[in-house]
Amino acid sequence: MLIGDPEKCKAASDLLLSDFGIYIQPINYPTVPRGTERLRITPGPLHEDALIGRLVEALVEVWARLDVQREVWVQAAE
Repeated sequence: MLIGDPEKCKAASDLLLSDFGIYIQPINYPTVPRGTERLRITPGPLHEDALIGRLVEALVEVWARLDVQREVWVQAAE
């Protein structure tokens, strides 16, 4: 998921782990170009719909706390 800010990317990863028990790896420069920082989400076959739903709820809350623009989600999906 594209975030586009290295500090917010790391903070989102930290909040997801500390507050929700969800580990998602932050991907920052130099792995990706500056301004394209993102969270790498890698679902597996054991991630059921309920777990995906919990992730979505956690992401919505973390995005609100960090003031990450949701338009970034749409751009990344296109």
